[in-house]
Amino acid sequence: MTSSNRHGVRPLTPPRRSTRRGFAVVAVGLLLGTAAVVVDQPIADAATTPATVTVNTRAGLATVPDTALGVNHAIWDSQLGTTETSDLLRAAGVQMMRYPGGSYADIYHWRDHTAPGGYVAPGTDFDTFMAGVRRAGAQPMIIANYGTGTAEEAAEWVRYANVTKGYDARYWTVGNENYGNGHYGASWEADHHPDKSATYYANLVVEYADAMKAVDPSIKVGAVLTMPANWPDGLTAGEDPGPWNQTVLSIAGQKIDFVDVHWYPGGSAAESLPRTSHITDAVHLLREQITRYAGPNAGRIGISLTEVNVTSEGMTSQPAALFLADAYSGLLADGVFTVHWWNVRNGIGRVSTVAGQTDYGDFGMLSSGTCTSDGSVCEPPLNTPFAPYHGLSMMSRFARTGDQFIRAASDDPLVAAHAVRRATGEVAVLLVNKDPDNAREVDIDYAGFAPSSGEPTVHTHTNGATAIATSRSGSATSRTLPPYSLTTIVVAPAGATTGQPGAPGQPTVTDVTDRTATIAWAAATRGASPIAKYEVHRQYGAVSEQLGETPGTSFTVGNLVPGRRYTVNVLTRDTAGRVSWASPPLTFTTGSPASSACGVRFTNTTDWGNGYVANVDIVNNTARPINGWTLTWTWPTTWQQVGSGWNANWEQIDTTVRVTHNDDSRQIAAGGTVSVGFVGEYSGPNVTPTAFRLNGTLCTAL
Repeated sequence: MTSSNRHGVRPLTPPRRSTRRGFAVVAVGLLLGTAAVVVDQPIADAATTPATVTVNTRAGLATVPDTALGVNHAIWDSQLGTTETSDLLRAAGVQMMRYPGGSYADIYHWRDHTAPGGYVAPGTDFDTFMAGVRRAGAQPMIIANYGTGTAEEAAEWVRYANVTKGYDARYWTVGNENYGNGHYGASWEADHHPDKSATYYANLVVEYADAMKAVDPSIKVGAVLTMPANWPDGLTAGEDPGPWNQTVLSIAGQKIDFVDVHWYPGGSAAESLPRTSHITDAVHLLREQITRYAGPNAGRIGISLTEVNVTSEGMTSQPAALFLADAYSGLLADGVFTVHWWNVRNGIGRVSTVAGQTDYGDFGMLSSGTCTSDGSVCEPPLNTPFAPYHGLSMMSRFARTGDQFIRAASDDPLVAAHAVRRATGEVAVLLVNKDPDNAREVDIDYAGFAPSSGEPTVHTHTNGATAIATSRSGSATSRTLPPYSLTTIVVAPAGATTGQPGAPGQPTVTDVTDRTATIAWAAATRGASPIAKYEVHRQYGAVSEQLGETPGTSFTVGNLVPGRRYTVNVLTRDTAGRVSWASPPLTFTTGSPASSACGVRFTNTTDWGNGYVANVDIVNNTARPINGWTLTWTWPTTWQQVGSGWNANWEQIDTTVRVTHNDDSRQIAAGGTVSVGFVGEYSGPNVTPTAFRLNGTLCTAL
């Protein structure tokens, strides 16, 4: 992150960077694809009927790691090492702290604690940072200096941290937002190398990883990528073989342990709230890139998201707290191993009123106590928590280490729902009311779980509140959510949960076709009774559909839909009818027929972050010409759109695209090909369609 200010941009360039002197000078990396697109807000009418939230314990997602809840620390923050800061972060449940602070990492030299060209506050050196990390009970995430440093300097830092001092610092990233070094036109990240390409960065990541792991083989080294659908995703520059992510993964994939991305959805906090719906598809696309380009055993590579925030009005007020809780929950449920808010403190920016509360335009969680340049407005006293701090505190009450996220869904677009299942048998449900003006009545249905009739524990944070209120009240099945509020309900089970069998191990998939897939898993540990069978369940929103059952540890699923993404879990059932927790999730996408009368090749030829040019080749695999044709497909998301097209007639209704021949493309010769194309638009992750039908026949995707 390099700047506290963001500017509107055109599709082909990231935003201009600017700096502001005050409490801090901060680096901000914009993710263009979402920032340049206006997202329609749901209409905030008062609800006339209760919203229904469904919580499904059979639909398991990721398990909460001990690194989940993170924040950014920065060497320009004079309060970084104070006991009060550490105590506040511990109280909020912070588990990981990133250092030395965004783009400052690429000018920071740890040996002499200097950052040429930037401000370094007293009392912010590495040892002071580590003392604060330990006081808070957290772990460090350290950024090695790529821009102006060397692999040797990074290796010596590892030696000092883990050999000399015994800090056991596990996670190290090579650089910060290094795609912002001018290679794609915009330059905010320091980079003194003669070559600014993704290829050069990737080769040096290999050098850094080798040098650092030679000192301590147990550390984990991460490489900088960009979030799919965010600048410069899809762009290829210079002599690179492909876009930044593809190039870095292809060269450095076998040397790294995780990839590091940032996400700024763009706009105000209120505008960012609906964009949390992009998370699952963005993480899915990132995992697809890792699988495709990182080489053998790519599944071992984790994902960290070490900067997230909104970018304009609402940074310190309640909508930012709602966004934080919603975004952290979605990212962690999809398997991101740590999520970090930008940042602990920052300094006053543009002051406004948001939802009746003063917003200080400050990226920080805690007040820096600074004032506007003319002294007309000052922040609250130093270390006063802003709303996002309370959002993070709510996360620590909701999702604890070892909890398993489970599917939860709401039928009201202004109510978001997340849930976890705990080893104690309890279920915790996080409810986010995004309506700034109206309370929302919510009915909660549970699948695979019988809630206790007793009063649940309830944690609530409302608009303008200075703390989270906790009580035992109401029921597990209904709740009134105050306007712009966060509510966590912790529900005990109705009966004893002892004697259950263990959950099956991580499922894997092989032999995926257009209609079938074979799923296998490690056997579960029996509980009080012998294991009777395993059940394979598909997640369908917050509803589970049982695909089959078997006494063995593999199952071939049939009757699948071509070109569709499936997420499944396996559950253990014993002879007494007890059911285990869900296994970790498995996600796969069915293909197209191995052979067909037609074939379709869909190619994204030129991408600029929220739009692209696509070429579609239609192949006639028969011995007879096709005279007149219609090609159809369905977009995987609601934010993808066909713009102008050529060599055919193009139309889109909802998410279905219909392409018909024109006079020039009417006939496809036997064994021949017709090429058509269009300009595509997207305001979220651009998931490519893989199922195409020509005159009703399912084609082979080429």
